[in-house]
Amino acid sequence: MFAPTYLENPKQRIAARCAKELKAGEVVNLGLGIPTLTSNYLDPDAGVIFHTENGAFGFGGRPKAKELDSDLTNAGTEPITLPPGAALMDLATSLGAMRNGYIDVTILGALQVDALGNLANWACDRDGKWWPGIGGAMDLCYGTPKVIAALAHTDKHGRSKILPHCTLPLTGRGCVKVIVTEHAVFDVTDEGLVLREIISRATLDDVRAMTAAPFAVSIREGNSQ
Repeated sequence: MFAPTYLENPKQRIAARCAKELKAGEVVNLGLGIPTLTSNYLDPDAGVIFHTENGAFGFGGRPKAKELDSDLTNAGTEPITLPPGAALMDLATSLGAMRNGYIDVTILGALQVDALGNLANWACDRDGKWWPGIGGAMDLCYGTPKVIAALAHTDKHGRSKILPHCTLPLTGRGCVKVIVTEHAVFDVTDEGLVLREIISRATLDDVRAMTAAPFAVSIREGNSQ
């Protein structure tokens, strides 16, 4: 793992913290958006096998500019590296792996998550139309034992994205095990959300104010990075 440093960029901070949730030997899918950054914060020898929906197992982080290959990208069309042992496949084979239990962990972006572990990440109402579309996230929620939701803590209007109950159409029901935002890490338990860590300069009171869902606390205030 790279040496821990405080990252001012919220998206980078989320991705770096997600990387700490991963263990050697795990096969880990990275969804669109913030999750795709996670591979940049894990050492190549960490033993984690990254998967991208568009058809690659064992890929690595972003290459240097002079080493970019437009044919090698993740599901977000961002450049990746292919270290020895990586494998490429067609989309049908990749989706089959997602649906049949070959993925241990998936890190997915989210529009909303809630205290029941529900995830909404595929549709929002824009001018009376649902946008943008489901993609493979529903397959991942169904076929993966551990789903990590990686998302901004609030929307652009300052409204919490961590809710008692999702209000948008669900992608997966009761599938989220861990929530990582730019401010905090929550575990989703049978009793509800548990705040495990504060990863920004926010206080516990700040986190309470920006979180619509109730949560228990397993840390003392002041344990933030």
